[in-house]
Amino acid sequence: MSARIIDGKAVAARVRERVAAEVEELPVRPGLATVLVGDDPASTMYVRMKREDSAAVGIESFHHEPGGNVSQDELAALLRSLGDDERVHGILLQLPLPDHLDQDEAIERIDPAKDVDGLTAVNAGLLAQGRPGLVPCTPAGVMELLAEAGVELEGAHAVVLGRSILVGKPVAALLLQANATVTHCHSRTRDLAAVCRQADVLVAAVGSPRLVTADMVSEGTVVIDVGTNRTDDGLVGDVDFDAVKEVAGAITPVPGGVGPMTRAMLLSNTVAAARSQLGPHAAEARPGAAVRR
Repeated sequence: MSARIIDGKAVAARVRERVAAEVEELPVRPGLATVLVGDDPASTMYVRMKREDSAAVGIESFHHEPGGNVSQDELAALLRSLGDDERVHGILLQLPLPDHLDQDEAIERIDPAKDVDGLTAVNAGLLAQGRPGLVPCTPAGVMELLAEAGVELEGAHAVVLGRSILVGKPVAALLLQANATVTHCHSRTRDLAAVCRQADVLVAAVGSPRLVTADMVSEGTVVIDVGTNRTDDGLVGDVDFDAVKEVAGAITPVPGGVGPMTRAMLLSNTVAAARSQLGPHAAEARPGAAVRR
């Protein structure tokens, strides 16, 4: 029997509806600043879609394009100015940056309270310690999908493929917080297939087309495919979807699975950041706004 398909588009739509309602309850309009360095077509498209998403839920967009030749100091000055701007509650620095810029140094110039990508060392540290903070959008989206699918994580064996700071490490931390037993795999893992077959939940986030094959998945496993790989066959994930869906209990497709959740959780993080910065005043609705209780 084929696996149940976890529809990321539908879950993302529900998240956006929830965010729109939360925006209405805030005393100010949340602001999201996007910073696009260079003219990479994919990055340009992603930022455009994020700004459109923001507008759709009532988040104000502040867009900046400092140019592909911007210096490290100039970029740092821009990020500091956005940190000082009270209209801006979230800062998104679109990655990757051009080669002449130090990406890690640029990320650390973002105010952690406005770090809606959850990439600063402060937020990464808070996540590692299980303390409240802003969580990277894709891992947060993965957890939302698992919750929507009704997956019982407590006591489950979760296997994570990939150890990037963007997905692998933070999603492993979130699974641990949910009381799953986590095995973290990477390029040096011995007998990867055998380890994967032990999983109740398998999260693939390595950027390798169709790496996970049917013989690596046990019957009934929940498979979350974070991979987005452009091939001659079009966009494919890290999982051999057609084969694995015949074994798995539930699975996310590519496209239409984790991807839409990343954008939706950016909106959710922006509202969370605004609420945190407003403090006690966050409960006061804007004049004319409909208060939901």
